[in-house]
Amino acid sequence: MRSFILLTLAVLSLVCVPALRAQPDENIQRRIFELTNQDRVARGLQPLHWDAALAAAALAHADIMAREPVLSHQYPGEPDLTTRAAKAGAHFQAIAENVALGPTAAAVENAWMHSTPHRTNILNPRMNALGVGVAERDGSIYAAEDFAEASEALSQQQIEQRVRELLRAQNIKPLEPAAAAEQECMPGRPVPPAVRSIVRFQTPDLTQLPAQVVQQIRSGHFTCAAVGACAPDGSQGEFTVYRVVILFY
Repeated sequence: MRSFILLTLAVLSLVCVPALRAQPDENIQRRIFELTNQDRVARGLQPLHWDAALAAAALAHADIMAREPVLSHQYPGEPDLTTRAAKAGAHFQAIAENVALGPTAAAVENAWMHSTPHRTNILNPRMNALGVGVAERDGSIYAAEDFAEASEALSQQQIEQRVRELLRAQNIKPLEPAAAAEQECMPGRPVPPAVRSIVRFQTPDLTQLPAQVVQQIRSGHFTCAAVGACAPDGSQGEFTVYRVVILFY
């Protein structure tokens, strides 16, 4: 199931007239990243890996924040979090964002950790990726950190190979080529004569077979199968979902 988290509470807000800003300091961005991981590890959670696409999205948003009189997760004319992260090249099943204004990286992280919604994002065990963007104005840091439960960007062939490996582990012999299965991506096509069952499914997780596929395998009626990966249908919005067809023989 897809999940979407968007935090609408900002830590601090400031009303002032924008002044010239220095270039973003990558050391500050990395320091916030390190402090966030320190807080996770201290509580028994896995550290997040740096995601360049999320960082690009966060940096673009931080730059806008530094020009505005108040902090926000979205400004007029700006895409929402999921859209801007996806446009930056991120692939994810869940996404969240923290924003803040403070004098130092440590002060920003401390403020987030003392705010329940922001701390929840930092300590969310589902998240595995993080990108941080920082802009500076008048000696203050405008920070955005974008979290994600990241998923892989896989080619059609890679998706099919992953599913074949899962079938092989269930003692189902994978058949190649994939053309016959790929042709069945659209419902309503006539079933090939030798095919005994067709399963179409969407999943964000290619580490396991979905329940309907496992049920077919456990029936004991099949010994081999062909796998086809289908193009995304757009129904999942910006979230990464794999569409697959399996022909059982």
